[in-house]
Amino acid sequence: MLVDIDGVSLFYKQSGSGDPLLLLHGNSEDSGIFDVISEKLRGHFSVLALDSRNHGKSQRTEDISYGAMAGDVVGFIRKLDLGQVFVVGFSDGAIIALMVAMGHPGLIRRMVLLGPNMSPDDLTDEAREFIQGLAEEHDSRLFRMILSEPNLLPADLARIDTPSLLVFGQNDLFKPGTAAAMAQALPNSTLKIMPGHDHLSYVVGQDIMFPDIMSFFGRKG
Repeated sequence: MLVDIDGVSLFYKQSGSGDPLLLLHGNSEDSGIFDVISEKLRGHFSVLALDSRNHGKSQRTEDISYGAMAGDVVGFIRKLDLGQVFVVGFSDGAIIALMVAMGHPGLIRRMVLLGPNMSPDDLTDEAREFIQGLAEEHDSRLFRMILSEPNLLPADLARIDTPSLLVFGQNDLFKPGTAAAMAQALPNSTLKIMPGHDHLSYVVGQDIMFPDIMSFFGRKG
């Protein structure tokens, strides 16, 4: 389905019934990364999997920024009159969820944040070089965005009181200490490290996180 949010056409898939659960994908992906886990989640929630602007079947725009995408999510929640929502966000989607929670307290009921970061400085040197290569190879503004955004401070995260489950792969893209620093900065948060996993392996096309999501959202699987 398509919905117009302040002149930007956004594509989303909706399935299931119950309390709204919004799924937000990562950079250069689309909502399809959640298809496998959505099959399970839709038995317990009304699942809305959104393609961010400049991704998937959503509209391409000149404004490519986390701020713009966070604004789209706020507009989407309000346009569909969803009230308070549960959110699962991966990578860029987790950053967007943080920005929504920071700017609009009470809009998100609880959120599972898979592999976020506060700043490009959190990236390891190897990850930065890899992303830079992808940006040059594909002439991609989306990949370049990762090298300049987000620019969140611990004080920004300290303003968020939304209950949050922070999840990182043991072999994630970020420097040692990033996960612990974010958990310390973010009140009302719980940290989980996925042994043996990298940034993508426990999320894309997987349902590994289903038990943790259900437990954190107070549901029985």
